[in-house]
Amino acid sequence: MGESQSSAAETITVAHDRGEYQVTVGSGLLESEPLAAALRGRRVFVVSSEPIRSLHGRRLHHVLSQANSVEWMMVPDGEAAKNLDTASQLWNRMLKLGGKRDSVVLAFGGGSVGDLAGFVAATFLRGIDFVQVPTTLLAQVDASVGGKVAVDLPLGKNTVGAFHQPQLVVADVDLLTTLSQRDLVSGLVESFKMGVILDASLAGAIETRLAELLKADPNALIQVVAHSIRTKAAVVERDAFESGERMLLNFGHTLGHAIEVCLEYGGLRHGEAVAHGILFAVELSRLRGLSEGDAARIERGVKALPLPPLPSLDVDALLDACSRDKKATEGSLTWVLCPGIGRGLTVNDFSHAEIRSALERFLC
Repeated sequence: MGESQSSAAETITVAHDRGEYQVTVGSGLLESEPLAAALRGRRVFVVSSEPIRSLHGRRLHHVLSQANSVEWMMVPDGEAAKNLDTASQLWNRMLKLGGKRDSVVLAFGGGSVGDLAGFVAATFLRGIDFVQVPTTLLAQVDASVGGKVAVDLPLGKNTVGAFHQPQLVVADVDLLTTLSQRDLVSGLVESFKMGVILDASLAGAIETRLAELLKADPNALIQVVAHSIRTKAAVVERDAFESGERMLLNFGHTLGHAIEVCLEYGGLRHGEAVAHGILFAVELSRLRGLSEGDAARIERGVKALPLPPLPSLDVDALLDACSRDKKATEGSLTWVLCPGIGRGLTVNDFSHAEIRSALERFLC
């Protein structure tokens, strides 16, 4: 992983098994030459949602004018976009509109749009290029980097997918100024998660600048977005296919995804569900030696965010959803724990009875 800095932006280079790509973080990036160059002379399929196109679509006018042709393909906002029916509609439309192997998909939206667009790009004609222009904090710090693309099935989140690296990622913090506080919080949860299990200085930056971050201060956002991406990129480069260390990025996600499934992907934002999953992971970590001081600090960090309460949920339904987690094996569930701030580990030696008991205490 390499990086360069200027007064306008920070560029992080992410290496992978087929080459590398750049992630640019800063302000005023949607007219940048790297983005224009990625689209120039090509047929571009822009996957987005109507709210995002209405808010920000005009900002892409310059770079899209460099393309040979542009087709906007609107999908539902949020998690409702991530299903095989929507993917099939996009595949068929791209084929009818003359999509070829040298076409490019531009994901212009939040994490769900990026996941869907990347999955469609990975599978159309056995794989075409895609470019990420994430418009939410969660997508900028997490979902847009690393090449994990997927759609949901009714019984499980991100259960049909692939690894397909983007050609370019442009994280323009100007796009975050229209976000609600809930959407900012959802992204901050993912950044704080990475700090807790990988980089204590990232967790500290979020704690120190939380008030500015919740007001979408551009300087604070650039600092935390770039720091989060550097942290994630380092892990992704070492473990591109999530066979080991990269699994640590799922801290809080085993229960978080189960909560989303049980709520049928409604009621809580992804980051909000993960925040509750982190609090549960802290309880499990206490059982494996996490100090009370570190546990209390993580809990304070999560609870400092304005989070909605956890809705009433059935223990058996949650356990059933957890059993379909992507990290689950035939014999056990894998949980990501925190043995100390800035460190993570995976364990699979909790018995079903231990998890049930811990979950019953957590939900009461």
